[in-house]
Amino acid sequence: MAASDRKEALFYRKLAGKNKAVKCGLCPWMCTIPEKKTGHCRVRANFDGRLRSLVYGHPVTIAVDPVEKKPLFHFAPGSRCLSIATVGCNLTCRFCQNSGISQEYGAINGEPMEPREVVALAKRENVAGIAYTYTEPTVFYEYALDIMKLARKAGLYNVWVSNGYTNPLPIKRMAKYLDAVNVDIKGDDEFYRKVCGGLGIAPVFEALKAYKKNGVWIEVTNLIIPGYNDSDKAITNLVEWVGKNLGKETPLHFSAFYPQYKLTNVPATKSATLERAVAIARKKGMKWVYAGNVRSERESTWCWKCGSLVIERAGFNVQSLAAACPKCGERVDLKGMKWTRRGDT
Repeated sequence: MAASDRKEALFYRKLAGKNKAVKCGLCPWMCTIPEKKTGHCRVRANFDGRLRSLVYGHPVTIAVDPVEKKPLFHFAPGSRCLSIATVGCNLTCRFCQNSGISQEYGAINGEPMEPREVVALAKRENVAGIAYTYTEPTVFYEYALDIMKLARKAGLYNVWVSNGYTNPLPIKRMAKYLDAVNVDIKGDDEFYRKVCGGLGIAPVFEALKAYKKNGVWIEVTNLIIPGYNDSDKAITNLVEWVGKNLGKETPLHFSAFYPQYKLTNVPATKSATLERAVAIARKKGMKWVYAGNVRSERESTWCWKCGSLVIERAGFNVQSLAAACPKCGERVDLKGMKWTRRGDT
């Protein structure tokens, strides 16, 4: 594909001078990109003073998933979505579970597929929406945005699974088409710098505030890695920030780590650690707290007020669904119910 045929990127500006450098404003790296070079994500390149997406229209993975796999437990429960990703990421996490397409992919790859074809596929698969996931959707922003616009017209929902490294302006631009997001808060400031190759945690907090401000339903995941972010202090700090800035109704998912990629020497997270995290969050007043990546009763939704079972799950499958506690009548914070297979609850 010729450089001129590639989709021009959004959120960049040309810099003064004769070297045709540009400055990308999509994510917190704010890369200054010389001609014929890429930014930190490696999938946005400067051709003759114009920033272009190298992955637009080239998904590397497409699959049908339950929305609970994202994980989104309080948005369109029980529905299925078409999950899509291109290669690339703007972090370099040592524990990445999709490193083959986010980090170690080599050349840009993926079969050509226009946004209208993605939406048409979603309709053929009879799913309720589209999830932008597996890699970081920020790096294929233009492609995702064009799909999202068509998906909205077709009556489908749009959800992102993100590391939170997206600037507030791009979030504002796409929020009118985005229904829900799950953001992974990975650890503290040092964790982002040493384990994720990032700039710290501040950009994630700013992104979450932007999603909240623009009316997007938010769920938060924290992958607990033994010896890295599993202390009571680390968990408490995360819980307190979420409760104060996003609201105690924000679903919080504590997820078990398993050795992978560059952290194969670290043991898997014990169930007791997840239970401790759940207990800390509940003590701090969080309403909807879950333990994931393990078989646990904490995969289900329990009434925060009386402790009764409200939504029963087995893995990613919804076994029973109610919008209010059958015992005390407390309402569950649920969104996107028009897309659930039990939308009359």
